[in-house]
Amino acid sequence: MRFVFGLNTVEAIYSVMGLSFLFLVPFGIGALTIYLSSKENAARRVYRIFMPWVPIVAFFLLTLLLGWEGWACWLMVLPLFLVAASLGGKVAARYKLKGEKKERIYVSLIALLPLVVSPAEQLIKKIPGQYRAYTYIDIHASKENIWRNVTRVGEITAKQDKGWFTRMLGFPRPIKAELNYEGVGAYRKAVFDKGLVFDETVTAYSHQRSMHFVIKADPYNIPSTTMDEHVVIGGKYFDVLTGAYELQPMANGYYRLHLYSYFKLTTSFNFYASWWASWIMKDIQNNILQVIRQRAESASPEHGI
Repeated sequence: MRFVFGLNTVEAIYSVMGLSFLFLVPFGIGALTIYLSSKENAARRVYRIFMPWVPIVAFFLLTLLLGWEGWACWLMVLPLFLVAASLGGKVAARYKLKGEKKERIYVSLIALLPLVVSPAEQLIKKIPGQYRAYTYIDIHASKENIWRNVTRVGEITAKQDKGWFTRMLGFPRPIKAELNYEGVGAYRKAVFDKGLVFDETVTAYSHQRSMHFVIKADPYNIPSTTMDEHVVIGGKYFDVLTGAYELQPMANGYYRLHLYSYFKLTTSFNFYASWWASWIMKDIQNNILQVIRQRAESASPEHGI
């Protein structure tokens, strides 16, 4: 199924990035697992829930070894696969325990269902969904020091990088951000490791108060080894659109720095993908914010401010 759904020659009707593959394939795997088990095992609730997970884990490991999928992509779809496999096992156990004469036919149809449903799913136009990732941090420093680190972020060392979630997924980590001047039309370059670069253009600017910018990531300039093709920023499924910093004065010498970003998803399962995408974006943003706070509050020359 993974081989068929991954063929470029049939991408018009079969796609890995669709519910037909992400839900119905593991559902079929779960059904087949229980169908091929004994009645005694199928009668055990724990068995029919967790035994379908064994071939799912084997499937993940095999595709990782073959290089068909990346670690980040599989980690994000793993919960969906496990739930679907358990549901498939539950349905197959129901047929098996009832002694249905057509059990083999029913299970066969379940296993082949992705091949039938996917063409219909691909005919449905995918409506891109736009989402917002919002984060903020409170900083006890002068607005001059804060804003200096907002507009231009000096090089971030690996020790200063606190983005544990994106690091676990193997996403590129932030290195620095450069701004050619402060004002509308300015060009800002956000550099990440592994060759990832965001080109940002300032669309609205209020000195030491707010900065809004549009973001463009060219997926063709990102090395193929940097990110999985299904989660690459600027690709067919996931793209970052705009961002904004806003500085709000608080009491007792504190300022609250807000960081927004808007991103787009184009899948048939945005309801699920948006949860992961938001988590990724917020982890990246919180990482940047904590660096800005540390540098603004310390105000030391070695941090490049």
